[in-house]
Amino acid sequence: MPPRSKVQNHDEAKRWLLEGKSYAWMVKTYQEKYNIKTSPGYWATYANRADLPLRLVRDTDLIPWKIAKEHRWNYNLVMLRCEARQRAGEKLNDEEASKLASWKKWLEEDKLVIYYDPETKDGFYAVPREDRDTDLIRVPDNPALLRSKSTRTKSAS
Repeated sequence: MPPRSKVQNHDEAKRWLLEGKSYAWMVKTYQEKYNIKTSPGYWATYANRADLPLRLVRDTDLIPWKIAKEHRWNYNLVMLRCEARQRAGEKLNDEEASKLASWKKWLEEDKLVIYYDPETKDGFYAVPREDRDTDLIRVPDNPALLRSKSTRTKSAS
């Protein structure tokens, strides 16, 4: 028999998720209201199992690559994710917004774009902008480096 859900009121939990309450807010509120410890990952899993819209912003124009496991938390990729969230209309917290602004200013002032090579140790590199570069990244020439068609749909849920 599966363990009993920690969720005390499913309608309330779903409403909070649909209202866009942050997972951190939900963790804190659940601890205060019900004295039940949860985690941000718990709420992400709950939302997924309840068939609620994903919070991930997938912008395959900004992040078209298949990302190797060891590169998933590279700072350049984190900034590209922040940019994708901002472009999708999500409000970044002050720290994220400040870091993103600084990172984009650096790219612009130094005329750089982000290039990804999964075969290298570092993975992500800032390289000189070329005429073909139209955004913050260099789109790879090799289609094998791109995400598969099924995951390349732009979704800002």
